Amino acid sequence: MSGGPNHRLIYLLSVAQRRLQRFAASRSEDGISPAQTGLLFVLGKEDGVLMGEAGAALDLGPAGISGLVDRMAAARLVERRADAADGRAWRIHLTDKGRAMLARARTETAELNARLAEGFSREEIDIVARWLSSFQSKFPTRRDE
Repeated sequence: MSGGPNHRLIYLLSVAQRRLQRFAASRSEDGISPAQTGLLFVLGKEDGVLMGEAGAALDLGPAGISGLVDRMAAARLVERRADAADGRAWRIHLTDKGRAMLARARTETAELNARLAEGFSREEIDIVARWLSSFQSKFPTRRDE
């Protein structure tokens, strides 16, 4: 089954993404961006992750993850530490402020996910989640190939 010519999936997806990003940014009391929230979640699963691993998890290249970590370190949400096994590699760790922000982000994200799912059955949301997840295999990055 494929989307018909009237579904305008690319347009709808693009508009939805922009609106969601703006809405999430406008609700952040501390001015934390969606990308920063994403890194908090990555570190919430594994604090002390390597920079490259964090970038891969967020679909960011080396320059993108470096800039994101720089901004978050300046805000005292994270800190870089040299990897014990490879002094050239850096690991990212949450600070106390970052852990507090992560707790807040978890609550806000749960509320936002509930709002996104309003009016749809669990089965419909499962289909949407499967469709969105399929983008990773349909459109791999160079790192994935």
